[in-house]
Amino acid sequence: MASAGDDFSQFNISVEEKDKLVSEVIRYILFKTHQNSGCPIKRDDLTLLITKSYRQRALPAYVINEAKDKLSTLFGYEVRELQRARPSSTTQARNSQPSVADAKSFVLISKLPAEVYRNYVEDVNSTHLTGFTFVVLSIVHLAGGKIPEENLWHHLRRLGLSETEEGHPVFGDVKQTLETLVQQRYLQKDKASVPEGNALFYELAERALDEPVSVKIKEYISQVLIELIGS
Repeated sequence: MASAGDDFSQFNISVEEKDKLVSEVIRYILFKTHQNSGCPIKRDDLTLLITKSYRQRALPAYVINEAKDKLSTLFGYEVRELQRARPSSTTQARNSQPSVADAKSFVLISKLPAEVYRNYVEDVNSTHLTGFTFVVLSIVHLAGGKIPEENLWHHLRRLGLSETEEGHPVFGDVKQTLETLVQQRYLQKDKASVPEGNALFYELAERALDEPVSVKIKEYISQVLIELIGS
C-alpha cells in the first residue's frame, strides 16, 4: 500500500499533482458508490482518471493504493477488491453470460461499528432494500447457495412480490430490484442446461459469500426460525 512516506520521484510529478490525483480517485469512488447504490467500481475506470493526463505505467496503482489508505483513515471505509465467484459447474461455466464481474472491481465496506453506522450513516430511506436483500439471500442460502429463477420467484410470490409488478408501493419494479442485487454482486445469474432445455439460476456471489455478510445472513435465518418456533 502507498503511504505519504513512499518515494514517488520515479513518476516525475509534484506532490501537489499526486495529491490532486488521489483526491479525484476518492471523490469518484464516493460519488459512484452513492450514485449507483453500492454497485462495484471497475479498476479500469479509476485507472482512466489517471492515465487521461499521465502516462507513467505504475502511477495508477500507486495513486489508487494511496486513495485506499485515505478512505480508510479519514472516512472509515475499506476499499475491498472483489474476487470472481466461479460458476458451480463446468456446464454452467460454458453457458454463463458475460459479466462485469470478469474485470477487477472494488466496493466500499464501512469499518464503523454496526451501531454507529446504523445511527449516523445508514440512510433510513434504503432500509427496505436491505430487508429485501437479506430475504432473497436467505432464500438462496437455504436452497444450498443456488436456486432456479422460477423457484426463487415462487418463494417471493408467497411474500407478495411478483416479477411482473412494476409499480410496487415499496420496491417499484420488483424484477429490477432483484436485478440490482446482481449488479451489486450479491447474486450472480447464470444459464445452465437442464433436461427441459436451458434455465436461469441465481447463485450467491462474492459479496454474499464475504464472511461478515454470510454471518449476518445466518443470524437472520436463525432469528426468523426462533420467532416461528416461538409462535
